[in-house]
Amino acid sequence: MSLPISLDDHEALARTRLDDNAWAYFAGGAADERCLAANRDAWHALRLLPRVLRPVAGGHTRVELLGRSLAHPILLAPVAYQRLAHPDGELASAVAASAQGAGFVLSTQSSLLLETVARAVRDDDDRGPLWMQLYLQHDTGFNRELVRRAEAAGYEAIVLTVDAPCHGARDRERRAGFHLPPGISAVNLATLPPRPDAPPAPGHSALFDDLLTAAPGWDDVAWLLAETRLPVILKGILHPDDAREATRQGVAGLIVSNHGGRTLDAAPPTAEMLPRIADVLAGHLPMLVDGGIRRGTDVLKAIALGASAVLVGRPYVFGLANAGAQGVAHVIRLLRDELEIAMALCGVATLDDLPADLLC
Repeated sequence: MSLPISLDDHEALARTRLDDNAWAYFAGGAADERCLAANRDAWHALRLLPRVLRPVAGGHTRVELLGRSLAHPILLAPVAYQRLAHPDGELASAVAASAQGAGFVLSTQSSLLLETVARAVRDDDDRGPLWMQLYLQHDTGFNRELVRRAEAAGYEAIVLTVDAPCHGARDRERRAGFHLPPGISAVNLATLPPRPDAPPAPGHSALFDDLLTAAPGWDDVAWLLAETRLPVILKGILHPDDAREATRQGVAGLIVSNHGGRTLDAAPPTAEMLPRIADVLAGHLPMLVDGGIRRGTDVLKAIALGASAVLVGRPYVFGLANAGAQGVAHVIRLLRDELEIAMALCGVATLDDLPADLLC
């Protein structure tokens, strides 16, 4: 096919490059994948009301986030096992993000060591934020050591994912018989002690009586806040009451997310919940959003709804599959260019001065 000129083009090209196993993992969602589709549909349903003859010369896409000035509000979301898409995996994605001034969030289930990824980009003065995503494990000592490693490596924030105490029912992965090929694993979890099995009993549930006995709660958020000197951002907030509790706990920011439609298939799209969370936060905490963002117009809509920045996941992995670091950089550049075009056509010079009636 011809060279990709949109994020959807990257997805179509990646389908020809990824085998069925990797495609099911990266492209699939939970159950009937309605949440996966609804994320995109919700952005499509919003309309931008442009103003004409406005002064936009000298405009820019810069935003402020956690005390840093970013060239644009685009970050790469944590995605596990990226060496399934390309041999360079997370290293290529981090380098591309750095070159494009985008933030990068490394997954706990990265297929490369967190130190290796950080070392490649941490000294780049023009890079965006470098954050470490955390799934709390069943062993407190291991969690503490993983946080210490992230601090020592140069990560600037911990992104605690809170919406996945268990996997969603991922039919597409099960149909494909998803498995990790030899040589690919969650290398940063290699020293995690095994989880003790719950003794079987009548009516025993492998989920409720075993796996979920170690599921994190709000007390674990408090533990993490006390344990690390880094800002803690909660990823996976959809309910306004959870946003209120997160604010009371003293977290540094929130990511409105439904895990890309990979956990609860009946969850609402993030574009619908974003303004409700914004009302709760009332500007007191930075708020980011992910899920279904495929165009620069989507980025502009997210900022208009109250987000400080956005994260993209699948699109950059498809770029990674297509051309390694260059493919990831191209995805970021497409989004940024489209954001600038959308701003110019809406008569918007900067993202901190959006008109109240931009969305209709």
